[in-house]
Amino acid sequence: MARQKSAIIVGAGAGGIATAARLAKAGFKVTVLEKNDFTGGRCSLIHHNGYRFDQGPSLLLLPRLFQEAFYDLGTSLEAEGVELLKCEPNYNIWFGDGESFELSTDTARMKKEIEKWEGIDGFERYLGFLQESHRHYEQSIIHVIRKNFTSLLHLARPTFLRYIFALHPFESIYYRASQYFYTERLRRVFTFGSMYMGMSPFDAPGTYSLLQYTELAEGIWYPRGGFHVVLDALVKVGKRMGVEYRLSTGVSQVNLSSDGKRAEGVTLSSGEQLSADIVVVNADLVYAYTHLLPSSSKAKSLSKKDASCSSISFYWAINKMVPELTCHNIFLADDYKESFDDIFKRQLIPQEPSFYVNVPSRVDPSAAPQGKDTVVVLVPVGHLLENRASAGLDPQSQQDWNAMVNKARETVLTTIETRTGAKMRHSILHEEINTPGTWKEKFNLDKGAILGLSHSFFNVLSFRPNTKHAKYEDLYFVGASTHPGTGVPICLAGSKITTEQILDKLGMAVPWTRNGRQEPRGKSEKVEVKDIDRIIPGPSTTSMLLVALLVTLIVCWIMVK
Repeated sequence: MARQKSAIIVGAGAGGIATAARLAKAGFKVTVLEKNDFTGGRCSLIHHNGYRFDQGPSLLLLPRLFQEAFYDLGTSLEAEGVELLKCEPNYNIWFGDGESFELSTDTARMKKEIEKWEGIDGFERYLGFLQESHRHYEQSIIHVIRKNFTSLLHLARPTFLRYIFALHPFESIYYRASQYFYTERLRRVFTFGSMYMGMSPFDAPGTYSLLQYTELAEGIWYPRGGFHVVLDALVKVGKRMGVEYRLSTGVSQVNLSSDGKRAEGVTLSSGEQLSADIVVVNADLVYAYTHLLPSSSKAKSLSKKDASCSSISFYWAINKMVPELTCHNIFLADDYKESFDDIFKRQLIPQEPSFYVNVPSRVDPSAAPQGKDTVVVLVPVGHLLENRASAGLDPQSQQDWNAMVNKARETVLTTIETRTGAKMRHSILHEEINTPGTWKEKFNLDKGAILGLSHSFFNVLSFRPNTKHAKYEDLYFVGASTHPGTGVPICLAGSKITTEQILDKLGMAVPWTRNGRQEPRGKSEKVEVKDIDRIIPGPSTTSMLLVALLVTLIVCWIMVK
């Protein structure tokens, strides 16, 4: 019998957890090493006296990719006890003039909201925006998220080139939204989501309107018990397949073979050495190249790439309920563009920041004691500047994070009270804070950038760091800064790409459908497809032209007769 292959996963973030389970299903003996005493990375939880806070992501988008990950592993979210709660409305967007806008999957509600600001024809333009973002969504999943781009030649794939202009990668989200919405108010409503990519809407490629589409067409979901329960379910699936998790176990370096050509294991912070046939790094990519691998020009070039933003995040235990706030709330700065320039060009907190407020107890009461609320506030700010001179900023000035935290707290509390009437200032029983410095310390995030490398056009597809090391064999990567990109569902999709790359290299069978789950109707069990239910493609353009030509000839013949 052939010897069982072994794999070491460095890091128990979303990509690492999913890759571990996939490799185990393919027959590997898998060990996951995590420096923290918990799994999930930024998708972990903070607890305090009956209050529960999502440390990072607090809403579940692109549910198809979550369902596919579990389906490939022979199970489902439901079978693993994960209950998804629909958040309705999606958001309340609050403006400085006292007005608000309610985003919803309810078409009737959206029609009323849009026509209030853009008139009767505004709703038709909204449907046009949905149509375009639908194409961005579906074609991106097929031709980007499920494909690997290991060389520049992959950009020349006919299947990809056919759709590249339809994806609008060379135009910003803000520009694309401006083609459909004529008021500045609605242009802001339909572009703030670029913050999920850690980018300004004035720089983020138009392709990413797919995020607005999945929210409006599929909804925003929250796992009962907190976002971490989804990843914890994947951990349990992996453990059933034999995955070993070693928490509070830091890694100091990836070990190379004597000839320096392949990865053959790792050295732990304790000095212990572990060997494996395959090493998959789920740590922050810049950190991995800089601290876990020998010094190289690649490490230096990665550290110079544009990074995403960071955040000042507040976790507040409130001694009462705050009915003025829904589950998801966005407070937009009046000086919209300038606020993003402060973040992404000057790496600071804006004079008037836009920010996000999540009240998980609004949809899941278990997030707070009865009659009280849990509140999480995320204020996007610039990332850490380790070399201010190279960034074109005054090397004598400093990012005063203590001052920025105080400013952020005061701005948030004042803005919420002014725009909604909610008074929370004296109701905060307990506060915890994450800053760019703590994000870096807790999770080894380069520059404290919470979403890894930026997603500008020359930081995606073949330009994004590869899922396999160019020099060392048997060394692979998965996570936010490698292909296909950031965000939990994208990292789950990335785990499939990386795992299949490993299996192909070793000539091993792939134990799931390569091109994605064939979506069944309704629940996860197989459904008999009857003749009346079969999907019949419509006539092609060519056949329609031929029919039209034939009809024309017949009509002409009749008239001549």
